[in-house]
Amino acid sequence: MSAMHHDTSSDLRVVGDKLKDILEISNTSLKTRRLVVELCNIVATRGARLAAAGILGIIKKMGKDTPRESGPEKIVVAMDGGLYEHYTEYSKCLENTLVELLGKEMATSIVFKHANDGSGIGAALLAASNSVYVEDK
Repeated sequence: MSAMHHDTSSDLRVVGDKLKDILEISNTSLKTRRLVVELCNIVATRGARLAAAGILGIIKKMGKDTPRESGPEKIVVAMDGGLYEHYTEYSKCLENTLVELLGKEMATSIVFKHANDGSGIGAALLAASNSVYVEDK
C-alpha cells in the first residue's frame, strides 16, 4: 500500500505492477490506478488519525495536554514498526493530526522517535511490572 501511495510516476506504473503481482489484476486503466491511490490515501489517513487519537488519549491521561506556566513539557512518543518508519504519508498524517488536535503550541513539545524493537521492550516492561505485582500479593 505504501509503494502504491508513494507512486509519483505519470502512469502510476507501481500501482499497476502491485495490482498485477499481488492481486492478479492486470491491464488496469489509469483511472482505476488513480482510484487505488485515493483509496490508499483514505485508509492511511483514517489509520493515522485513529492512532493520533490514541496517542492524544495517553497524553491527556498523563495530564500533559495543557501548557504549564513554564511552557509546554517535552513529550517523546516512541514509534516502532515499518508503518511509521517507511510509510511517510502515514507518519506525516499522524503528526499533523496531533497538531490539529493539540494546537501548534502544545504540538511543538511532542517529539516522535523511531524505537527499534519497541514490541520486545514493551513486552519486557509488562512482564517485569507484572512480576512485581505478583510478588506484592
